[in-house]
Order: sequence, then C-alpha cells, then structure tokens
Amino acid sequence: MTRPRLLSRFGLNTRLLAVLLGFVVGACSPGATGAPDASPGTATASPSADAVPVVATSTVLADLVRSVGGARVAVSSLVPKGGEVHTYDPSPSDLARLRDARLVVMNGLGLDDWLVEQVAASGSQAQVVELGRDLDGVTYLGADEVEDDAGVNPHLWLDVAHARRYVMRIAEALAATDPAGAAMHEAGRAAYDGRLAELDDWIRAEVAEVPEANRRIVSFHEAYPYYAAAYGLEIVGVIVEAPGQDPSAGEIAELVEAIRASGVRAVFTEAQFSPELAEAVAGEAGVKVVTDLYNDSLGDPPVDTYEAMMRWNTTRTVEALR
Repeated sequence: MTRPRLLSRFGLNTRLLAVLLGFVVGACSPGATGAPDASPGTATASPSADAVPVVATSTVLADLVRSVGGARVAVSSLVPKGGEVHTYDPSPSDLARLRDARLVVMNGLGLDDWLVEQVAASGSQAQVVELGRDLDGVTYLGADEVEDDAGVNPHLWLDVAHARRYVMRIAEALAATDPAGAAMHEAGRAAYDGRLAELDDWIRAEVAEVPEANRRIVSFHEAYPYYAAAYGLEIVGVIVEAPGQDPSAGEIAELVEAIRASGVRAVFTEAQFSPELAEAVAGEAGVKVVTDLYNDSLGDPPVDTYEAMMRWNTTRTVEALR
C-alpha cells in the first residue's frame, strides 16, 4: 500500500497553516530546535595509551564501535549529538580527525555519503567501512532494485537484528586494523551481541502489549520502516520525505485526513527537529504527539547509548499507543 504524504484537496485550519508557513521558512533546519549541544558519544571505558583512533559519522555508530572495542579504541563522531547526519558539513577540525584516524566508520546507503569525499580531501590512509551496504540476510526497503542504492532507506540499525550485523562488521574491521587486539575485539563483539539479542526480545515483548489495531503511526520522516517491519507496526504516513524537504499544505492536509481515516493514535518526531509541525498535525487530527524520539543521533543521559536509545524509543512508542 502506498503511504500518503500527499494530495492537496483538504482544508487546513488557520493554526496549522501558520505553522506550516513558518516551517517552510526554516524551522526544520538542523540545530533550530535547541537540541543538546554536545560532544561525541559517551565513553564506557577510558581508551588505552595505544588505542586505535576511530572516526564514525554519527554518535550512534560511534557507540557501536565503542561497545565492541572498549579501551582498545578511541572513538569520536563527526556529527555531534543533535546534529543532522544527512546534511552535515564537516569542519577543518573534522578533516584533521579523519587524517589521523586508522579506521573510519560510516553507514552508507545515501545517509552519509558526503564522508567519502571528505576522507579523500583529508589525505587519510584509514580503512573505511560502510556498515549498511551489502549485508547478508537484509531485505533493503525503499528501492525498486536491491543492487541500486538509490532510494534505499538507510536506517537499518533501528532493527536490532541489523544492528547486530553492523556489530559483526565493526569487529571484523577492528581486527583487520588492530590484529594484536583481534581476540579482544571478538570478545567485545560476543558480549555486546548477547545484550543486543536480549534487547531485541524485550522490544518485541513490549510492542506485543499494544493491541494490533493500535499499531499504526505517523513519523516525522522516513526513519522507522525497519523498526516498524521488525516489531509489527504500520507507518501510515510521514510529515516530510527527508529532513530539509518541506511539505506543501496539500500534502499535510492529506496526511491529516489519512490519520483520521486509518485510526492512527499518535504522531512521532525526533528530538533534534522542531516539534511545531508535528504538534500542529496531531492537533488537527485529534491524536497524541510524541516529540522526543531518537534515531540518527544519541542524546544526553539517559539516551546516550544505542541500547538506551532503543529502549527509550520503544517505551515512548508503546506508552502512546497503549
């Protein structure tokens, strides 16, 4: 079924139209929301003196690396907490970090492809690993042809099973970069993988408590299709196609109509974006709104690790739907 984003024949009330106009002017731009100003990630162990310098594009990926490598890695994220990975513009200091890295970790699939050019510009000799590309056992969503990355949704890690695949690829990359620590990286991977398996089971059990008829949602942008597919939710529509792409009044009107027609109980958006448009859409449709989910970026405690982020998102989602 094609999800609406869509059409243009329904009227909007004055408040929603005013919010939409303000949104188009720039409320969706990264950093417009007062999202936490931050440093990259939260360390679980102090890096050793001979730790491998690793640069990841996002705080989420940095946390996965840190959770595998422990003290044998010194990890930093190019995009800070609350930053927008899709549209990030690296600084000169970022190029310096890339130059000094021995391993660079990115998602790929269009999310952070800007990194490839930046690595070349920095003169870095680091190994670059794309976690999302060509993973065995993954059904890629959003593209007509699996072999063509154009249109593939890159947010694989929001299905914990796919995050476990990321972790395996990270452990392999660390072992290749740091052969002396290969056994430790494998031990770190195994321990972390066990926690992620438990996390996956917990999410399934939590969502199972929501009546099936209530498991319909609208999200701010196309970040949650893998989460929805894995855990039994239906995404009825999205407010924007991608961050930085503004919806028209007609598209918002159709989305409001779809919410009413399909029995959606809540609209969800992420902490790094302005909540105004989501709040206005939810108000017009007469449903709940949740404005503090996370996907591309971690936050301040208690949402400062991948595991914590997934538990937070699931708890907030289940509370709104149940």
